[in-house]
Amino acid sequence: METTRQQKIARLLQKELSDMFRLQTQGMHGVLVTVSTVRISPDMSYCRAYLSVFPSEKSTEIVENINKNVKTVRYELGKRVRYQLRIIPELKFFVDDSLDYIDHIDELLHK
Repeated sequence: METTRQQKIARLLQKELSDMFRLQTQGMHGVLVTVSTVRISPDMSYCRAYLSVFPSEKSTEIVENINKNVKTVRYELGKRVRYQLRIIPELKFFVDDSLDYIDHIDELLHK
């Protein structure tokens, strides 16, 4: 169960990360990265962000690339939220495959 503060910080991080990824992927035609969920630890030091990538075939490649450059992402995030947060949490990104799962279930139901 997340506290109200955790939920507010998670929403802030989700908004800022989404904006950062939107700006970075503008040059990559046909690729869309959205931050579907952000979970933050109770001590606000760790953040797990789930990314939904379109097209889904490139999702693991893009998330691995983001995780390799996590220091740069954290630095950019820190510049954006430096007046709202005292500690910028450690970031870890994961593939959100819930849309693929929904498509798979839909396929099975319509057979």
